[in-house]
Amino acid sequence: MRRQLWSVAALSAALVLGDATAATAAGPAWTEAGTAYVDSLSGGQGLASRADGTLLYRGLGSIPLSLRIEGWNHVGDPDIARGYVFDAYQGPDSATSKMYAVTTPAGQRYEYVHRLDPGEKLNNSFAAVSPDAQWLVSGEWGDQDRLQVFPAPLLNASTPRAGGALPQAPQITLDKPVRDIQGCDFVNDTRLLCASDDGSRTLFPEDRPVLQVDLEHRLDGGPVTGHVTSLFALPQRSVCTGTFEAEGVDYDAARGVLRTEVVQPGVCQVATTVHLYRQQ
Repeated sequence: MRRQLWSVAALSAALVLGDATAATAAGPAWTEAGTAYVDSLSGGQGLASRADGTLLYRGLGSIPLSLRIEGWNHVGDPDIARGYVFDAYQGPDSATSKMYAVTTPAGQRYEYVHRLDPGEKLNNSFAAVSPDAQWLVSGEWGDQDRLQVFPAPLLNASTPRAGGALPQAPQITLDKPVRDIQGCDFVNDTRLLCASDDGSRTLFPEDRPVLQVDLEHRLDGGPVTGHVTSLFALPQRSVCTGTFEAEGVDYDAARGVLRTEVVQPGVCQVATTVHLYRQQ
């Protein structure tokens, strides 16, 4: 999860298109049905679909000044649930807390701060709200055998009504380790799709894979196990050479559309490619 500020430029006309089909080992194939491009500064960290089908993007340039002043210098992949926007924020390497900001449909923002538990990493890569809007799933950087779970701020009655402290709930324990998860989103009550920035091919055969996490039961405030399957590799297509970076992921359940983000390498990093998939 690199922290870079990129200049704004339009490079979409220069990007190269390739094979559009992504086969999976766990169900119907996800077929790439289109691409779009967004400035990395304003949209290269993540995206979320609204009820009307429009998209909300997040990038380092979208962090409000007031939050920067508080020390929150990185925003992750967001989510939207019942019109509420959930953003995952983290601070500098010396941070002892992470923060989730929730913006109501009326535009009021509340901050929920989680003080790091023993052994917890400071990274706050994404926010993913369960379909019942009661639980917030998040993740750390590096090699992990879990996804973190919190009561969903505002929407879960156990949380403060106007911001405050946010303790962890029992976690999702993964049956296989994962690495550098940049974003997850729920497909249904017991399935998440996640984007990994792992290019090593040591944990899974794919370079920067999209992973499927199947829960043994829906989140209910207790511990749960998740079965991890690697579905397909994210596309890495550009006129520039170098290291690509997988970023956010969004599943639009109303339209059956999966979107993933990949930041271009080198000087092309000012542009992020948004890949659209449909399952067939």
